[in-house]
Amino acid sequence: MSRDGGPGAAGVDPEQLWLRATGPRRGRRPSFSREAITAAAVALADAEGLEAVTMRRVAAEVGAGVMSLYSYAPDKETLLELMVDHVGGELPATPAVTGDWRADLKAMAHHQRALMLRHPWLPAALATHRTPGPRTLAFLEHALAALRPTGLDGAARLEVFAQLTAFVAGHVGHEIAQAAAARSPDRRAAEARYLAAVAADGRHPELAEALSAPGRPLTPEATFSRFLDRLVDGLATD
Repeated sequence: MSRDGGPGAAGVDPEQLWLRATGPRRGRRPSFSREAITAAAVALADAEGLEAVTMRRVAAEVGAGVMSLYSYAPDKETLLELMVDHVGGELPATPAVTGDWRADLKAMAHHQRALMLRHPWLPAALATHRTPGPRTLAFLEHALAALRPTGLDGAARLEVFAQLTAFVAGHVGHEIAQAAAARSPDRRAAEARYLAAVAADGRHPELAEALSAPGRPLTPEATFSRFLDRLVDGLATD
C-alpha cells in the first residue's frame, strides 16, 4: 500500500515487522511508541471504521507529526497488520485442551466471534492479513494443539484453523450487516413482502416449502451456533 492506504506491490515483510527493531534507532527518544500508535489506530477503527484510519489521523491522536509515524509503520498496510495482532491479544491463549477437538474448536470460534463483534472492522481486515504476529500466534498454537487428536498432519490442521477463522469472519460480517439492516423497519417489511410474493408465484416451489417450514431460533448467538455445529461436526479427519 501507499503511505495512506493504496495497494503496494511487495506487501508487508513479516520478518522486518515482527523480528527486527520496532522503533527509530537515532535521534531524540519519542514521546510515543508503536504500541500507542497501534492502540490509537484500533480506537479509531472501532469508532469510525477502517476508512477513518489514516496516518494523519493516527498521528493527531498520539500527538505526533505524521512523518514520525513512518519509523514505526511505513504505510497503512503495516499499520493494519499491527492492529490485527494487537486485538488478537484479547483472545485466550490457554495451553490446556479438553481432548474433544470439536468442542475446543467451537469454543475458539465463539471467542473469535466475540472479538470481531467488539472490533467490527476486523473481518474485513482479516481478508488481507498475511502472517500472524506474536499475539495471534498464541491463539494459533492453542488451536493446533486442540486439533492434534484428529490425527491430521500439521498442514491440514493449519487449513482447518484457517477454514474456521474464515467462516467466523464471513458470518460476523454478515451479522453486522444484518444488524444494520434491522434498524430499518421499512426495509425489513419490504423484504418480507418480497419473499412472500416470490413464494406465492408458483415458480419457486423449493423456496416456498423452505419458507413455510417451522422457524428456528433467530437470535444472532443461536444462528451462529447452529451454523458452527454444521461446519465443525462435518469436518473430516482422514
